[in-house]
Amino acid sequence: MTTVSQSRARRRDRRVYLRSHPLLFGLLAATRGRPVRRLGRTLLVHGPQAYREALTRLPLDRTAAGTTGAAARSALGDGGAGGVLFDQEGAGHRADRRGLAGSLGGAGVEDLRSLWRPLLVRRLAPLERGGEVDLVDLARELSGSVVCALLGSGADPRAVAEAAARAAAASVRSHLPGPRRPRAEAAAARAADGLRLLLGPAGEALPAMVAVAAVNTTVAALPRAVAWCADAGLWEQAADEALRPVLADELLRVTAASPLLPRVAAADGAVGGCPVRGGDRLLLVARHAAGAHRRDPDARRPAGPAVDRLVFGAGPHACPGARLARAQLADVLGALAPYRPVVTRARVDRGAALPGWRVLTVRAGDRAARASEDGLFGSRA
Repeated sequence: MTTVSQSRARRRDRRVYLRSHPLLFGLLAATRGRPVRRLGRTLLVHGPQAYREALTRLPLDRTAAGTTGAAARSALGDGGAGGVLFDQEGAGHRADRRGLAGSLGGAGVEDLRSLWRPLLVRRLAPLERGGEVDLVDLARELSGSVVCALLGSGADPRAVAEAAARAAAASVRSHLPGPRRPRAEAAAARAADGLRLLLGPAGEALPAMVAVAAVNTTVAALPRAVAWCADAGLWEQAADEALRPVLADELLRVTAASPLLPRVAAADGAVGGCPVRGGDRLLLVARHAAGAHRRDPDARRPAGPAVDRLVFGAGPHACPGARLARAQLADVLGALAPYRPVVTRARVDRGAALPGWRVLTVRAGDRAARASEDGLFGSRA
């Protein structure tokens, strides 16, 4: 059952879709009644089983125009012989994924935690004094710091985050369904050159792709998840160490930082019982496959990993940064929970590559209520 607070959270979060891509997400909402719906040579894939089939059983053209792979190449200029992971298949794809797994596995994430936890303490300190914090700005610094640490770059983290955001926005938006923007490819090339120049020796195609993906998903995901937690009154769950990781999974499921995965079939096949021809375009709606539109987040009654992790893809096309994303959000929720923050300002970023907020400011909630809750869950010390 959807509570009043969950309804408020859902209404606020819906704004990031309807104000950034109103026609596209309006179409997806109108067609979600069927697991798969064909519109000409395009298949809209909403159902969880059909979504899995498309990613694990259907041959996909990783470089076709309008796909994530093509957008990644555009974002980074020329992907080069090595590719940029999203446009790869076979041994090269597996090798690069294994390389990332070493940095983004359990030990790698724990090392990165020692970087971002002090950053959270510093950036959230104004809440203790009654001030406000812009979580979008915090997410930029956090993601830029993580990227620089992963790549061994000495660049300024904020500058890296801003450059990665520009590179993604200039390319991804030009690959979404709809009219193409004039001179979009030239703008994407300039943005990519700026990012690679900023990263210096670390700015090869694959490392730059890591920067683009990590920054844009983090900046999209963290503020939206915190806003939902605040609006729905889920801080009690966030304060519980046992429930917090589950809540992070649930919030990532309903906010779905990458809500739509554009793909192209490389050969004939079938998805959800619907015939697919080579060259057909598939719009894989991750947020619908994960039930984001019908099931509210609740750490006590979670959807479970078979469902919530669909927002990170499936099979060989699952996101290698999923563990990192879950750990970051869990730590952000844990750092914010003692303050029980409320949202004071929210402004949609209409130019971003992924649906998200341009500004999302919070302040600490009622001190009397927080003092009472500290007695139940332990003091901030």
